[in-house]
Amino acid sequence: MSINTIHKYDVLVDASGDRCPMPLLKMKMALAKMSLNEVLCIVTTDAASKKDIPYYLSLTELYLIEQFDEGDVFTFVVRKN
Repeated sequence: MSINTIHKYDVLVDASGDRCPMPLLKMKMALAKMSLNEVLCIVTTDAASKKDIPYYLSLTELYLIEQFDEGDVFTFVVRKN
């Protein structure tokens, strides 16, 4: 599945190859630059992201729209509220 067919997004963060905590930090940095209601798609290969990103989002007012696991690739689509 191509990330372009998952959901419409405004910002793409490719954190493939980055290890914890970089995917989460890159996501936070991108979200800080975004406007309300914009959508971010982050792609990572770090297995820790499967728990780290949803947990972080649960502590914020950010909304996890979709999450996909494709083998060793993890994709998260997040809306900034």
